[in-house]
Amino acid sequence: METRTMDPIIAMNGVSKWFGDFQVLKNLDFSVDPGERVILCGPSGSGKSTLIRLINRLEEHQEGTIAVNGIELDDDPHKIEQVRADVGMVFQHFNLFPHLTVLENCSIPLRLVQKKSAREAEELAMKYLSRVRIPDQAGKYPGQLSGGQKQRVAIARSLSMCPRIMLFDEPTSALDPEMVKEVLDTMVELARDGMTMVCVTHEMGFAKEVGDRIVFMDCGQIIESAPPAEFFGAPRTDRAREFLGQVLSQH
Repeated sequence: METRTMDPIIAMNGVSKWFGDFQVLKNLDFSVDPGERVILCGPSGSGKSTLIRLINRLEEHQEGTIAVNGIELDDDPHKIEQVRADVGMVFQHFNLFPHLTVLENCSIPLRLVQKKSAREAEELAMKYLSRVRIPDQAGKYPGQLSGGQKQRVAIARSLSMCPRIMLFDEPTSALDPEMVKEVLDTMVELARDGMTMVCVTHEMGFAKEVGDRIVFMDCGQIIESAPPAEFFGAPRTDRAREFLGQVLSQH
């Protein structure tokens, strides 16, 4: 058994979720420790993206409990707001405002949510654009950027809110192959700085390098949870072995 030395920063107990008659998550137990990097993998439709969207209440669960940083998520808008202040999220499709510059995309949330002055917000935004190595793109619009650059802007925008947890929902799946590495490199640097991360990805090389733990899902359930060396070296279930055989043969 694992010995836990601290309370988890994310704790899901007995969580179930339905879309209409379809049960997408089935009595799930899942937790993440502060500073831990957890990779969620599994076939399409296994419930990975739904799980990650429950953590900041982009989706509601119907059964069980979810607590983030000690706050139990329910319908209370104040609790949802508190949790979202601690949780940054990077999506598959960037979600940038096309009519705003890169700098505006990153600074406006700081002004609206954290009530920072225009100058403070722009300084913070520039700090994080430098962090993801695109400060020179600050005056451009999203339409003038490559896919990899857009995704790095999305990461900078989330980081500038100073979250304790970063969620990534297949952040490279919409990118051309040559753009994938620059985004993964940015995420590797974040991981090395000790950011708590939960990442849905099919990039198994990244999973091996960055993950403290690989969580394999299928049909709304967690089938395996193990350190990368164990998961990739000796998966315990036929389903995980089959999945790895398919994914690794594509790379």
